[in-house]
Amino acid sequence: MQELLQQHFGFGEFRPGQREVIDAIINKGAALAVFPTGGGKSLCYQLPALAFDGVTLVVSPLIALMKDQIDFLLSRNIAAARLDSSLGADGSRRVTDQIRSGELRLLYVSPERFNNERFLSMIKQAKISLFAVDEAHCISEWGHNFRPDYLKIAETARAIGAERVLALTATATPDVVRDICRAFNIDESAAIVTGFYRRNLMLATTPVSAADRDTVLATRLRNRPVGPTIVYVTLQKTAERIANGLTSAGFEAKAYHAGMEAEERHAVQDWWMESASHIVVATIAFGMGIDKADVRYVYHYNLPKSLESYSQEIGRAGRDDKPSTVEMLACAEDLTTLENFVYGDTPTLESLRGLVGELLSLGDEFAISQYDLSFRFDIRMLVLRTALTYLELLGVFRQGTPFYAGYQFRPLKDMEWIASQFSGEPAQLVRDLFEKSKFGAKWHTLNPDEFAERLRKPRGRVAKALEYLEQHAWIELRASELRHRYYRQPGEYDADSVAAELESRYLRREQAEEARLRQVVDLVGHDGCQTNLLVAHFGEIRAEPCGHCTHCRTGAARPLQPTASKHDVPGALDVEAFKQLRAKHPAALALPRQSARFLCGLTSPALIRAKLTRNALYGALEDAHFRDVLAWLAAEG
Repeated sequence: MQELLQQHFGFGEFRPGQREVIDAIINKGAALAVFPTGGGKSLCYQLPALAFDGVTLVVSPLIALMKDQIDFLLSRNIAAARLDSSLGADGSRRVTDQIRSGELRLLYVSPERFNNERFLSMIKQAKISLFAVDEAHCISEWGHNFRPDYLKIAETARAIGAERVLALTATATPDVVRDICRAFNIDESAAIVTGFYRRNLMLATTPVSAADRDTVLATRLRNRPVGPTIVYVTLQKTAERIANGLTSAGFEAKAYHAGMEAEERHAVQDWWMESASHIVVATIAFGMGIDKADVRYVYHYNLPKSLESYSQEIGRAGRDDKPSTVEMLACAEDLTTLENFVYGDTPTLESLRGLVGELLSLGDEFAISQYDLSFRFDIRMLVLRTALTYLELLGVFRQGTPFYAGYQFRPLKDMEWIASQFSGEPAQLVRDLFEKSKFGAKWHTLNPDEFAERLRKPRGRVAKALEYLEQHAWIELRASELRHRYYRQPGEYDADSVAAELESRYLRREQAEEARLRQVVDLVGHDGCQTNLLVAHFGEIRAEPCGHCTHCRTGAARPLQPTASKHDVPGALDVEAFKQLRAKHPAALALPRQSARFLCGLTSPALIRAKLTRNALYGALEDAHFRDVLAWLAAEG
């Protein structure tokens, strides 16, 4: 390993924890690496990938990270590729050929890739020497960033016969470490935690009012030496406003958020990466997977939603070990917005009853469209996927292999020439694919189940025929209409009881998210070393004060003083106009929680479908506490 490190990466020594993780992978077959942001996690799978026979499969939600790492590996003559939705048919085909030939050393995929039955079929035939899961904290149901797709990844690793497993994260509390180890069968002695303390980060917390915050930020930027800077905000509109204000004040600043087109986001990222002085004002969509060592300043214009998020975001500063400043402009007015996001995700009990009742009525085996269920039961997509995962955890259903209910294909060669490459039944099947599928301007469309039934052939025969034609570059193939297959587990289930259990889980998550937000407030006002309090959250106990946080420098606690809501509810709301709107849109606004989302400016599938997010009353009470709005609506009936 030492020789490979020098030969391929040019490093003479391992960074802290790297050797221990690699030894655990080799000797125990599984390991967990909990390294701070920029601590060198990726080497823990890139290096073993060169030593093991087979392909290392890297699961990551970050396309930016995939692209950057692949470019780096290719520059080192290491065969690496990714499979994601941004690749065209030719690109996907080349990667698949590399996997089948054994040429590829590392393959990067997103968690959602395992919903692709063609990918699962292909990867099960490959030799997976190492299964590496980045952002592994997402597997923990009670972690700060739980993602349902992650909960199934551990089972997927076993199902595809991965020989070794590596989980990686920068933010894991002791409880989350135990969750990850339990899921992946990692011995806790193979959980390598290098620590979270960063001696070069000057941690500052500055309580400010909303009226003064812009001025404080501009003063900081003007009075400190220039350097690459990130300003984190909560809302997209805030990113635009602050970036425009800083530009008008003479700073080189640009906004970055998920509402921008991908090309525009990439241009802003490149502009910032190439400069030693530029400022990016961004939502949390920015920074993940970006490798820029000389970030001198990270400002939190808005309160972060948790200590985990805060630790990850400030960890992007000072990766070159040079002094860097991370400052939180702690404003009590932010609490309302952040709390409202927490409450806005929780579905209504009525929606959960409808969802569970329908699923229980579908029989022992069925397939669903999550998109359709999301809109019909007014449950946001991620929240719906969480509900379905909960139903699996409760033993009500078991998910089978997802499949696509539709395929689109277009010939890249003459159709008769393609058919002439076969004889007998295969030739007739190829002709049927072209002649009996629905044809548009360029693309043929078919439902493989219906098509197979018409031809009296197995569904798999139709799918494999299309895959064969694609592999030979005779057609371009696109899958569509993803369906998730489920099997009902033995037992008697009452829809109302199951829905009530789901609701209680969501309510517990509300409480957990609210508690995380309170931990941020406690950090601001802590009467002691704030750095030590932060790292203690992740299980690292330090005896000596850091000497470079706000409390250590001033010797005084500066607590955040929560303020009352800006609005009495209903305040200036035109109640009569709202009642009329509510009567006109019962599917979207009939229930108190639905109406509270609308008035607080929180989206939902029903609001989007009814185009109510464009209504003048949408967000009329966005500065009020969600709980207060909900209570008023419940009282109003």
